[in-house]
Amino acid sequence: MFLSDSDPQFEAIQSQFDASTGVTTDTRAAGAGQLFFALKGENFNGNAYAQRAIEAGCIAAVVDESEYAPPGDPRFILVPDALAALQSLARWHRRKWSCPVIGLTGSNGKTTTKELMKCVLEAAHSHVHATVGNFNNHIGVPLTLLAARTEPDIAIIEMGANAQKEIALLAEIAEPNAAVITNIGRAHLEGFGGEEGVMKGKGELFDYIRNARPESPVFTHGDHPKLLHLAEGLNRFVYGVPSSAPFVGEVHAEDAFAWVGPSGASHGPLKVHVQGEHNRENIMTAIAIGLQYGVTETACTQAVATYQPDNNRSQWTSTPHNRLLLDAYNANPSSMRAALTSFKRMTEESTTEGTPLCILGDMAELGAHTTAAHEEILAFAHELGLPTWTVGPCFNEAAQAFENVLAFGNTKEAAAHCEATALTNHRILLKGSRSIALEALVEVL
Repeated sequence: MFLSDSDPQFEAIQSQFDASTGVTTDTRAAGAGQLFFALKGENFNGNAYAQRAIEAGCIAAVVDESEYAPPGDPRFILVPDALAALQSLARWHRRKWSCPVIGLTGSNGKTTTKELMKCVLEAAHSHVHATVGNFNNHIGVPLTLLAARTEPDIAIIEMGANAQKEIALLAEIAEPNAAVITNIGRAHLEGFGGEEGVMKGKGELFDYIRNARPESPVFTHGDHPKLLHLAEGLNRFVYGVPSSAPFVGEVHAEDAFAWVGPSGASHGPLKVHVQGEHNRENIMTAIAIGLQYGVTETACTQAVATYQPDNNRSQWTSTPHNRLLLDAYNANPSSMRAALTSFKRMTEESTTEGTPLCILGDMAELGAHTTAAHEEILAFAHELGLPTWTVGPCFNEAAQAFENVLAFGNTKEAAAHCEATALTNHRILLKGSRSIALEALVEVL
C-alpha cells in the first residue's frame, strides 16, 4: 500500500513536496507552488484536472493514469495509486518529527475534545498542530499531517471511521506516539456491524500502540469499562474518577463545575461554554492530556473557560426571537441521549429562558438498527417530558407511534412551518445528523 522510499517516483514526489508551498487535491483551490494529487471519487477523476492544476501554478501533479502524464514532462509524476502516494508522503513527512503526536478517536465528541485539547495545550506550547474541523478520514489525515510544514511542538490527529480497519490505516499513516479514545457508543452501526464492531474498530488505535509503540501513553476515562478493557497492558493514564485525577469534583450547573487536579487542589466553580456531562468528560480528557504535556492546573482552567464551540457543535445562538442550542453536525443514539439529558437539566435549572422545544433530525448510518433507534430516542424525549418536533423520514416514521410529536419530512417543510408559526420566547435544541442540515432552521427561528 505505501510506496517504498527507494521508489524513484516517490523520491520525485518527496523532492517536489520539499520545494512546494503545500499540497492540494482540488484545482479550484490550487495556487502557485503547490503539489497536486489527482484523487478519484465516485463522481470525479482528479487525473482529468492535472493539466489544469499545472496551469493554475502547481509545480507538479501526481497522477495514476498514464494518459494524463505527458511523456518527458517531469511536472507529471505517474504512480500506481495517487491516494496511496498521498498517504505515503504524509507518513514520510510525519517520520521527520520527534514531537508528541496524539491520535484521537471515539464514537462521540472527537472534534470537540480535539478543539479543547488544542486550546489547553496552547497554554504551554506555541505551535500545536491539530486537525482542522473533522478532516479525519483517509484523505483528511494525510492532508492534516502535510499541512504542518515545520515540526510542531505537539500534534493532535483526529481519526474518524465508519467501518473496521479504517482506524488501523489512519494509525499506520500518522504513527501516533500517544492515544486517546473518547468513548465507545452507538455510532456508524451500519458500517461497523453493531456495537461490538464499534468497540473493535475504535480499539484499533490502541492496537496500533500495543503493536508498534507499547511504551507510548494511552489516556482512558476511568468511568468507561470498555475503554479500560481496551487499554489493558498498555502504558495507561486513567483520569476522570476520584481515584485518578483530574476529575469533576462538584457540578454546580450544566455549564458550571469544579474539578480536582492531581495536586489535590480544587478549581472552580468553572463556567464553560459547552454544557452537559458528556462535555465535562471531554473537558477532563483535554485537561488530563494538558497536564501530561506541561500545562499547569491553573492554566488548564483558564484555557477551558475561554473555549467557544463552533461548527454547529453544542453552539448556543441567540436570535431576535429565541435561544438556540445548535448541535447539528452529527447524531447517533448515544449522543442524542446525552444531548436530551443535558437539555432537560438546563430547562430545570432555569425556567425563565423560554419554553423548551426539541427539534430532532434523523440519525444516519444505523443500518438495521435505524427504526428501533429512532423510536428509542422519541420514547426517551417523551419520558423526559420534552416537547419534540422531528425532521426526516426516519423520525417521521417513528413519530407515528407517539402523540403530540410534530413530524416533518425534511428541513424545508420544517422551515416553512417555523415561518408560519413565528415561534418566540423558546429555548430550542436542534440536534441531528449533518445530512439533515438543521442549521438551516436558525434563520427562521
